[in-house]
Amino acid sequence: MAKIDKTQYTKDQFQKLLAERKNQKAIEQVQATTAIVEASNRLIKPNYGFVVGNGVSRSDIELAKLKQHGKIYACNAVYRDFEPDYLVAVDVKMINEIEKTGWQKTHSVWTNPNKTYKNYEGFNYFVPNKGWSSGPTALWMATQHRYEKIFILGFDYAGLTEGRLVNNIYAGTTNYKKSTDSATYYGNWIRQTCNVIKENTRTIFYRVILPDNIIPPELNKFSNLKHIYVEDFKKMFNFL
Repeated sequence: MAKIDKTQYTKDQFQKLLAERKNQKAIEQVQATTAIVEASNRLIKPNYGFVVGNGVSRSDIELAKLKQHGKIYACNAVYRDFEPDYLVAVDVKMINEIEKTGWQKTHSVWTNPNKTYKNYEGFNYFVPNKGWSSGPTALWMATQHRYEKIFILGFDYAGLTEGRLVNNIYAGTTNYKKSTDSATYYGNWIRQTCNVIKENTRTIFYRVILPDNIIPPELNKFSNLKHIYVEDFKKMFNFL
């Protein structure tokens, strides 16, 4: 892009133009990343992991169609309507819910050690306890299995309605906030996600987003983290 001549604009006009250019640059980066991934898919046999959070950005992605492409690491209430390869849940209420169904006895469910449910059968435990939220913990778990590429779905971070309201597919259901509740603070999620990406420089991470999802500035410092749009992701894996 050509350099902007500041003398031709008012301060407000100049700031608006800078914001528009920044947004256009972000769009171009996402498009370029999509082209690179598609080319790579045609040349080599994929070695993928899929980590699934529950932000609403993934609502239109059929998780079952990803099974043929790699292992799926999902969180919390996903088990209600889908069977991932690994389920991560660290909230006591969610573990109690899963225990009542017995789902952990026939599936791989991972959590942190906790005296509240130390006598439950069938759960797998992270030792030592990472003390992290479910999403970043699932992302960390996927890196332990040494994938070349990991796609991150539903890690929206910010709330809905200009960040004010809770952003979760399961909002309003048992053990979740109501859809009208205030958004959850996501600072810890960002910090934990950054730790995983920083520690796994040989893995390329792709965060799958909608055009109106935020890209937190903390994530811009990693050369091994890219962003792609949901529609492009679906095309890559022949969803359309």
